[in-house]
Amino acid sequence: MDEDEQRAEAGPEPARRASAWLILGVVSSALLVCCCSVVIGLAVSWSAGLLGGR
Repeated sequence: MDEDEQRAEAGPEPARRASAWLILGVVSSALLVCCCSVVIGLAVSWSAGLLGGR
């Protein structure tokens, strides 16, 4: 195996892993923002009396 073949095999792997971590981070932060928004919305609704069972 010569240098070009070794470089071709090893080249894309770190880039693929970095983009996978980036995607995972973006998805995690989006889920965190959505969950926090739900919690804040429920807290505001509850404090305004909109969730009362009466």
